[in-house]
Amino acid sequence: SNGLQNRKLWVRVPPLLPITFHPMKNPFSSIRLFYKEMMNELKKASWPTKTELRDSTVVVLIATAILGSFIALADFSLMNGVELLTSWVR
Repeated sequence: SNGLQNRKLWVRVPPLLPITFHPMKNPFSSIRLFYKEMMNELKKASWPTKTELRDSTVVVLIATAILGSFIALADFSLMNGVELLTSWVR
């Protein structure tokens, strides 16, 4: 038979796998390999030019300012609206 079998549940249990001993690898070699592969991948990436980077930064800053202003206005309006409604209830 290729392992134990529980006849009541009809489940086959595989035999125990042989335990093999792996000596500990040098951690610095794996770090060195990771760094080397990372640098190779970063060389393949397409990097923006200074003009593209500046233009994208300006767009992000403007979008952040617009979104921040909208959230501040909505917060101020809702806060005053709730205060107005609660003052009417009292």
